[in-house]
Amino acid sequence: MVLLVTSDVIATLIAEAAKAAPEECCGLLLGRQGCVETAMPTANLAADRLRHFEIDPAALFAAHRAARAGGPELIGYFHSHPSDHPVPSATDCQHASGDERAWAIVADGRVAFWRDGAGGFEPLSYEVVDG
Repeated sequence: MVLLVTSDVIATLIAEAAKAAPEECCGLLLGRQGCVETAMPTANLAADRLRHFEIDPAALFAAHRAARAGGPELIGYFHSHPSDHPVPSATDCQHASGDERAWAIVADGRVAFWRDGAGGFEPLSYEVVDG
């Protein structure tokens, strides 16, 4: 499966990571029919935002409610690694849920996508589309 991601989303992810540095940014990936159309930044509620992220549960619940009401689907999540590579860290792997959602990890101006599968993170191919 190839995930479709708009160019605006890629730009938002890179901008949010740069704005939050040296802390980690985080947020939600929203869209329809396998296309990520929006990267919605959320507050990072982690105690140590320099090394961890925690998506604001209120934003997550609101996204689920909006999807149930016909709004965009929650396709996945994003966060940054300000001083590392765009690959899942040991902490990311410990917190993975196996929910099959996409994770975008931003580092050093690059974005990589991963599928949170039952067996752990797997690289997720993506295609950038106009948007």
